[in-house]
Amino acid sequence: MRLKHVHLCPNVVVSTLCYGTLTLGPWQKGLTPEEGGRLLRYAMEQGVTFFDTAELYQTYDHIRHALKGWDKEVVIATKSYAVDEKDARRSLEKARREMDRDVIDIFMLHEQESDATLRGHARALEFLSRAKQAGIIRAVGISTHFISGVRAATNHPQIDVIHPLINLTGLGIVDGSRDQMASAILDAAQADKGIFAMKALGGGSLFHRAEESLSYVRNLRGVHSVAVGMGCREDIDANVGFFADGYFPQGLEQLDRERRLVIEPWCDGCSCCIAACANGALSLDDSNMVVVDHSKCVLCSYCVPRCTYFNIKVV
Repeated sequence: MRLKHVHLCPNVVVSTLCYGTLTLGPWQKGLTPEEGGRLLRYAMEQGVTFFDTAELYQTYDHIRHALKGWDKEVVIATKSYAVDEKDARRSLEKARREMDRDVIDIFMLHEQESDATLRGHARALEFLSRAKQAGIIRAVGISTHFISGVRAATNHPQIDVIHPLINLTGLGIVDGSRDQMASAILDAAQADKGIFAMKALGGGSLFHRAEESLSYVRNLRGVHSVAVGMGCREDIDANVGFFADGYFPQGLEQLDRERRLVIEPWCDGCSCCIAACANGALSLDDSNMVVVDHSKCVLCSYCVPRCTYFNIKVV
């Protein structure tokens, strides 16, 4: 079983399945670097060559463990909230040091929204562009949940790669519809931007429609690769099989494992999700952050689309 590999941008070749490592870190499954590293290595052995992380995810150690002794090509994309040169330099050096990589394949600015946010991060982008010219970075990119972010990056000469949110139902797209995002993605790809999609399963909320949901994003015009969070070997086998053959291997169509509702730590306590929960499973704690009573949560996911900034996921 072999995964297809494509040019994400002229000097970067990736597998069409990208391993999203947020799942492994402290905000979700909380695997140790050794545990997470073993899963990542297993994915490499199955042909996955593309891995997405971020400074925020705290999974650099997991990736470093996975790469020990591995001599085949692997592409790592990471992200930072850096605004100026000082922050960008610090974030780049942290990534290089903690993953033990001389060169970072793709370095992205995290959660960009529009032309305005790109202008606000202009000094960081200038630094990353110089680092690319110096051979320390192979490609510069952004991640975004916004159609306006994709449009802005499409027209930006320093950006090579865009990591946009797109899924079957449009869940989590802040400023428009699924079809509007799909149109922006196609325009970006036709402008020679590399596109690797995020949240194809809606943060876990579309797990019950996994084949339909992954098929939609995998076959979307302009998408080169799709990042999927995977927390066990069965996840890896299922997704590698799907991206290699177009369907899940027999017996892995619906994995039998526990799912949990997760509130990301950057929740701002707006309480919109609480009103959407008919079971009283969500409340605010003393720090004004939403917490989950798992004894009441039925994983209906009705709260997920009420969160404007997609801080709720089912994993």
